[in-house]
Amino acid sequence: MDGNLPRLDRPATAPLIDPFLRPITYLRVSVTDRCDFRCQYCMAEAMTFLPKAEILSLEELDRLCSAFVALGLKRLRLTGGEPLVRRGLMDLLRSLSRHLRSGALDEITMTTNGSQLARFAGEMADAGIRRVNVSLDTLDPEDFRRITRRGELGPVIDGIRAARDAGISVKLNAVALKGINEEQILPLVAFAHGQGMDITFIETMPMGDIDGDRTDHYLPLSAVRERIATRYQMTPSGYRTGGPARYSTVAETGRRIGFITPMSHNFCESCNRVRLTCTGTLYLCLGQEDAADLRAVLRGGATDGGLRDAIRAAIARKPKGHDFIIDRPGAAPALARHMNTTGG
Repeated sequence: MDGNLPRLDRPATAPLIDPFLRPITYLRVSVTDRCDFRCQYCMAEAMTFLPKAEILSLEELDRLCSAFVALGLKRLRLTGGEPLVRRGLMDLLRSLSRHLRSGALDEITMTTNGSQLARFAGEMADAGIRRVNVSLDTLDPEDFRRITRRGELGPVIDGIRAARDAGISVKLNAVALKGINEEQILPLVAFAHGQGMDITFIETMPMGDIDGDRTDHYLPLSAVRERIATRYQMTPSGYRTGGPARYSTVAETGRRIGFITPMSHNFCESCNRVRLTCTGTLYLCLGQEDAADLRAVLRGGATDGGLRDAIRAAIARKPKGHDFIIDRPGAAPALARHMNTTGG
């Protein structure tokens, strides 16, 4: 990939503001729908992935991300599927890093399952990645295989170590699953804080058919807080990373625990982000189907100005919030699309 792509002019126009006066400064980009895991809460075991022709090329991803940067975007997170299984991803990272060097972007981050992190951590650090989120729902090797259906814990732990050795700050993400990893909540906190890392717990979300009923494993984070409080004293913190997590500081360790509660208490009032799929679909809300087809605009020959206009028109339709709910056993998912399609 050509790291010397022409820069988009930064027009002297107002930043992206949605209909509810929320500045949109954070873009999460799924670079692939493919993943080397099949996590129970994320996707079905027998997944059918998208054909290559439907997936944005690296150059198209670069152009779309750069259009957002030209409109005042400050934070960019690469997701998947598993982003590190996308061939050529390091080329894309090196190209996008020009926006870090120019000061247009504050940061480029990544969410990963950690399986390939040991292989790429050095290159990621060289391209300007300073923070990554690693999904880790258990420290028990057998439970790890059961949750991921095909993953191994060892390479993930090695990847976390490699990232930190490369100077990348690691935060752990754990999905709270009733009857699956409840007993791992305290060990995960101890592991993360013992290694100088923060950890965020997330409620499972009703997205896509996962070969089961999410109500069986939905665990509200109020229950997670109660379990943590049996060992640690937490104080609410004003710390923010640009995402939806709300943090508390643990007195005993000095580290933070984040809580993302889309089900029990939504975080929509301060939403500053949109999601771009690997097919160029811009979802204005994780929990709504309203979207804009930016791939059609891109492949239809739009100028840079036309592409920015399409983004502005989409942001003008951003809804106030999502409609996630898990209260009916056996009910269909709120959204048909899987999380690996939308981007984590």
